[in-house]
Amino acid sequence: MFIPMTIAGRSVRSAERMPVENPASAEAFAQVPRCTATQLDDAVRSAVAAFDSWSRSGEDARRAALRTCGSVLAQATEELAGLLTTEQGKPLRQALAEVSLAADWFGHTAQLSLPRQLLVDDGAVQATMEHAPVGPVAAIAPSNYPILLAVTKIAPALLAGNTVVLKPSPVTPLASLRMAQLLAEVLPTGVLSAVSGDGDLGPALVTHPAIRMISFTGSTRSGRAIGESAAATFKRTVLELGGNDPCVLMPGTAVDQVAGEIFRRATTNSGQFCAAIKRIYVPAAQAAELTEALHAEAQAATVGDGHDPDTDLGPLVSRAQLEHVQRLVEEATRAGASVVTGGAALPRPGHFFPPTVVTDLPYGTDLEQDEQFGPVLPVIGYDDIDEAVARANGTRFALGGSVWGDPEAAQDLAARLECGTAWVNTHGDLRHDVPFGGLRESGTGVEYGYWGLLEYTNIRIIHARRQG
Repeated sequence: MFIPMTIAGRSVRSAERMPVENPASAEAFAQVPRCTATQLDDAVRSAVAAFDSWSRSGEDARRAALRTCGSVLAQATEELAGLLTTEQGKPLRQALAEVSLAADWFGHTAQLSLPRQLLVDDGAVQATMEHAPVGPVAAIAPSNYPILLAVTKIAPALLAGNTVVLKPSPVTPLASLRMAQLLAEVLPTGVLSAVSGDGDLGPALVTHPAIRMISFTGSTRSGRAIGESAAATFKRTVLELGGNDPCVLMPGTAVDQVAGEIFRRATTNSGQFCAAIKRIYVPAAQAAELTEALHAEAQAATVGDGHDPDTDLGPLVSRAQLEHVQRLVEEATRAGASVVTGGAALPRPGHFFPPTVVTDLPYGTDLEQDEQFGPVLPVIGYDDIDEAVARANGTRFALGGSVWGDPEAAQDLAARLECGTAWVNTHGDLRHDVPFGGLRESGTGVEYGYWGLLEYTNIRIIHARRQG
């Protein structure tokens, strides 16, 4: 299988190709182009050429285009979901849901608007604020939700009047490149291009002088590099980076009523979700009960190929990710932690790691401090609620967090969590109409809804002095 890039409305190949692996078998099954410097320049130049007419086309016309994009995506749901499961590993039903949500996202975004606001009208001066498009945008999407997290960048960028060059993850480029092919058929030439490449392509796209904004979802390390390079030319950035979300159970919470939901919120997409639960803080007196309940959930979960309808958890997306998760668990056990269930890669082809429950985790280990991005659940007992809050806030990440228990008391405690979103009796619920973003090393800016749309604009003031 081979899927080309889309540049200036055309399908483009390259002399060099990159293999794409099926993480369920650890074997290459497809190829994509390795974008050259000339091809990247062509993609950015086409975005520049299309910007003037697209930005002047009017919001109504752009809303109609977004609705058409959503319809195109909806019609291709099964095709794209099949590619997504094969290259990313997630169960097919979850891939179908991702593509459907991405199609809906175009429609949700098309309902937004960028109003002009009259600031001053005193008889002598009229000052009006409007939101102007930034220019060509580099949209860099991750491997965990390639289609959805590309669309959450493309849709608001286009509605605001920008043009877009999409770069999918080199691990999961297929479905994204195919989506770009389909969307380019219904968008003006150059409004959306998509390029594929390895580690050198991202920096080349970010530093291209004609790119005026970078919207990136990925690791903190890559986000830091993007932020530093963007600062040199004052490019706008939205950086949705790593998360190490804590979950705090309040004393007296009915463990049997929340354990199953906590397990699902921790292991969705095999834990490869920036806003998944990654640390669980529970009253010491209830730690054994929660550990037993999570152990039962883990034992009942089926790990397998995402194309198997019985699969609950697919493989991790790459060998590197598998080794990262394995290292964190092994380091924790050397430090004195106990593995209740799981704990090692499954002895079969592919990058399979079972749901793993860890207890007795010493303070400060990497499994508590770093983002694991895998199906590992550290259960950490606490004696005092202030201790739980301090440990929950005690990492360099601050994306999300949750508190479980009595709704009123839990809301009060949630306000003490230092993160972009604090959930109560749920976790990781992301909505098209609610902004989402992190603090500290979890990123800058927000995505989703009206507030995410504003990120793709510059404030422009029209200041008019009346004559006479």
